[in-house]
Amino acid sequence: MTRPEVVVTGMGMVTPVGTSAVEVHAAMCEGRSGLRRPPEGHPVGDALEVGGFGPAIDPVSLLPATEARVVDRYIVLALQAAADALADADLDVARDVDPYRIACILSGTGGLATLEAQVVLRTVKGRLGVSPYLLPGMLPNMGAARVAIKYGIRGYVSSSGTACAAGGQAIGEALRLLRGGEADVVVAGCSEAPLFPTLADTFGNARALARGWAEDPTGASRPFDRRRNGLVLGEGAGVFVLERKDFADARGAAAHADVLGWGVTNDAHRPTTPRPDGEGAKEAMRQALRDSGLAPSDIGYLNAHGTSTKLGDAAEALAIRTLFGADAPPVSSTKAVTGHMLGASGVVESGVSILALRTGQLPPTHNLDDPDPDCELDHIRKDPRAAAVEHVMSNSFGFGGHNVSVVYGRPSTRRTHPA
Repeated sequence: MTRPEVVVTGMGMVTPVGTSAVEVHAAMCEGRSGLRRPPEGHPVGDALEVGGFGPAIDPVSLLPATEARVVDRYIVLALQAAADALADADLDVARDVDPYRIACILSGTGGLATLEAQVVLRTVKGRLGVSPYLLPGMLPNMGAARVAIKYGIRGYVSSSGTACAAGGQAIGEALRLLRGGEADVVVAGCSEAPLFPTLADTFGNARALARGWAEDPTGASRPFDRRRNGLVLGEGAGVFVLERKDFADARGAAAHADVLGWGVTNDAHRPTTPRPDGEGAKEAMRQALRDSGLAPSDIGYLNAHGTSTKLGDAAEALAIRTLFGADAPPVSSTKAVTGHMLGASGVVESGVSILALRTGQLPPTHNLDDPDPDCELDHIRKDPRAAAVEHVMSNSFGFGGHNVSVVYGRPSTRRTHPA
């Protein structure tokens, strides 16, 4: 039996370098960095040397005022990205789809900043200082739940907790639901707001953060570069609207890309470091190719997970070389300008990959001045590379050994979004 084809009809993004896919792709091609010192008065204080700070968003623009006061920033980012994605898809849930045939998979770490603030209040004021609205304001599923409530999504609603792979996994799970006939439309993505003291401190104490870049914050994230010494935390959200191709065509929707396949594995190695041989990452990419019906030589561009850590970058580069061999595609990591938005990175970087496919402009890895020999690849450096490509791949890997790869192709719907 032929599987239903799946397309991306809407993309919404909130990032340190822009709030639309076009804006984000342009920033990455031009090298406009979103990395900076913490703004004056920001809650993260001096716990972070450099970060990727997203735009200010008034929660009241997205929620009733009484509810806006009690939600974590990650929920606000999720709601904004979802609103933009649905508008981009020209999808009105009440008008266009059976509410039980639309799903929402929206992941994220949850509102840990809100939890931290409530713990402080309890310490100072005792048990009566704790807000009764703490749980609906910070639980990891509340991004998905709030989007479902706002738009009347009554089908499958869920959240995956696969750390930095969560955004890519949300897209893969959406693909599975649509192929299996369990939904006609899925709103899928991830939102993260990790810029607060305790999370910054745990990354810092684990020596995972870039150090020594206070005077040049834009140079702190340097994937695959010999001088890389850690990641830069960033905040953001990415949401896609995915539809069965026949459903999109029937309602006259325009598509950005086809979702051709995905692969998912686990390293089963260590909680916070990848397998040095990159075996799990390689297998995820191999599965994505097989699921897409493609050969390694068919991939024209690969957006790497590339976090700017010593072990992670080297393991991913080895996995790419081992799988693709002489057919290895051009590679870049766009975290050099956004920082690492944790699980949201996978959706944003998928969007950038789709724009690379559509525009023929492959974004470079900025700050890659001296490539590490352990990370040998066909790196796109300094300037975008012009290339007409048919298929692209996006990688997302996470703490716990989670590996996800997703492959996209040119849109096959009757209508397409302008490139």
